[in-house]
Amino acid sequence: MPRVVRFERFGGPEVLRVVEEDRPEPGEGAVLVRVRAAGLNPVESGIRGGFLEGPYPTTFPSKQGRDVAGVVEAAGPGAAGFAPGDEVLGWTDERGTHADYAVVPAGNLAYRPAGVPWEVAGALYTAGATAWAALRAVAAGAGDTLVVANAAGGVGSIAVQLARHAGASVIGLAGEAHHDWLRDRGVLPVPYGDAVLDRVRAAAGEKADAFVDAFGSGYVELALDLGVQPDRISTVIDFAAAARHGVKTAGSKDASRPEVLAELAGLVAEGRLEVPVRPYPLDRVAEAFAELERRHTLGKLVIVP
Repeated sequence: MPRVVRFERFGGPEVLRVVEEDRPEPGEGAVLVRVRAAGLNPVESGIRGGFLEGPYPTTFPSKQGRDVAGVVEAAGPGAAGFAPGDEVLGWTDERGTHADYAVVPAGNLAYRPAGVPWEVAGALYTAGATAWAALRAVAAGAGDTLVVANAAGGVGSIAVQLARHAGASVIGLAGEAHHDWLRDRGVLPVPYGDAVLDRVRAAAGEKADAFVDAFGSGYVELALDLGVQPDRISTVIDFAAAARHGVKTAGSKDASRPEVLAELAGLVAEGRLEVPVRPYPLDRVAEAFAELERRHTLGKLVIVP
């Protein structure tokens, strides 16, 4: 029988279980996707931990997983544009892509270009859409110096590449293990930790124009200390700091359109965007989340059923 990841109480990765259940059926406007890959995202850890009950209320037993790539198995009534055998990537806000099969709204899907590996396609939506939206929120472009916190993580690794394509100079805050990866993509790496403000100032030279915070833990305040204007700072995680200081919180919700996903997938197919991925089989999902929650991963972790 098909497998799906579920949890029946809040907690850490140890509460996750891989169970068997009947194959789901697509309803109105949805398709059934045989999952080939599905990314992991920090928001899923927050939901499972019980920390995001306001925006993401949970009913037990609960499933998880938002990003998805796979092959259409069946199309429900009104699911125009897709047919069995189509290779797609996309997302669902109903959770449940960490599974063998997932039901996904047809309006949340784009076709997978042949040059995009399954693991990358399945990890692209949340991190890619967030990076896309954050860069537009801070208007990082030619002549700008952009600083990205957590520059080698899921969002940051995409954001730094998109910013370089837009003509910006990019300073990336990251652990030293990932500095060579950043340098190879035209990013000036700076280690985080004590005295990071002085190091970023030295790297930026005359000024820093824009800041994308993909880590939290005080980076909004660091951006302000650098002299970046609040309307050119966006955080994807520190919403309390955003409320205090009036900075932006652009994220995947601001780019939840198949056209954006198709644009990002096209860049991957053209060799202009790299998404580092590390695959885990479905039955090691708890191990994958434990790795994610250490917050030292280069790029994305992805479940491959």
